[in-house]
Amino acid sequence: MENQPVRTDVVIIGAGPVGLFAVFELGLLDMKVHLVDILDKPGGQCAELYPEKPIYDIPAWPIITGQDLTDRLMEQIAPFKPTFHLGQMAEALERTDDGFWRLTTDIGTVIEAKVVVIAAGGGSFVPKKPSIPGLEAFEGTSVFYAVREMEKFRDKKIVIAGGGDSALDWTINLQPLAKSVNLVHRRDDFRAAPDSVNKMRALVADNKMALDIAGITGLEGENGILRAVHMHSAERGDYVVEADTLLAFYGLTMKLGPIADFGLHLHENLVPVDTEKFETSTPGIFAIGDINYYPGKLKLILSGFHEGALMAQAAFRYVFPDKKLRFQYTTSSSALQDKLGVRESKDAA
Repeated sequence: MENQPVRTDVVIIGAGPVGLFAVFELGLLDMKVHLVDILDKPGGQCAELYPEKPIYDIPAWPIITGQDLTDRLMEQIAPFKPTFHLGQMAEALERTDDGFWRLTTDIGTVIEAKVVVIAAGGGSFVPKKPSIPGLEAFEGTSVFYAVREMEKFRDKKIVIAGGGDSALDWTINLQPLAKSVNLVHRRDDFRAAPDSVNKMRALVADNKMALDIAGITGLEGENGILRAVHMHSAERGDYVVEADTLLAFYGLTMKLGPIADFGLHLHENLVPVDTEKFETSTPGIFAIGDINYYPGKLKLILSGFHEGALMAQAAFRYVFPDKKLRFQYTTSSSALQDKLGVRESKDAA
């Protein structure tokens, strides 16, 4: 059965921090927003890949975790009541006869909007999986490619595979919780930050964890429950490490996905935009955050926030072509404070 189209002012593809903040900027200008994201919750890679990992370069927050940043953005945009379409991918985009953009997702959701904003980071994040026989049987129960809740790994016998920042960071962070930790990498040379490597080697020297310079050759267990990881090294040959959890950090592959088929000009799998409105080559379609490209681009969350603010000013002209846009400050505009629900408490104070 074909879904009935839902009409709104703006549809945002991607519910990461930049997409969420764009809801705020659009909401201040009275634009209603729907968001589509392939993940099952808002927050993008902040919530999916490092919810408990600290971020240090968000203005006014010397330190904040990915999940805390997501939670505070959700709190900030709550007055504008955005609609989320989670666990689905934006699959097709076409123009309607009356000038709307019709976005269809892979599960058949149809959203029609005057403006489309692509805030999809680098696209869809797909973990690079090791070529280990029978790996799929353990995924989601004993084999994981990200850590969402550290507490779930308390008292586990963990093998962590990889040599980059994610592997070293989680080795250090999980070691105090786990029953045992084995870090396995094919060579005794790591791509992670030197400080992390030094901390890991100190833990090994204190016999608080093990380092295996080896390759993983197989997994042992049944019904998705892991019992041991089979390894091979030049020094030891074939051997077995007892484990009930494997965390594989071999990096992520960014897939642009169906966005590549939207008819936009692309630059090395990124979407070129102007630096006045962050509009793409197609009028009415904007791109903000890591997905876009322009000279001098910095892939920072704070840069995406700036891009979202300017995008909203331009989107207003598509959504309300007959209205005059008046720039206002939230600190002094009673109208904006009413929208945010803060003026009454301010007057009472």
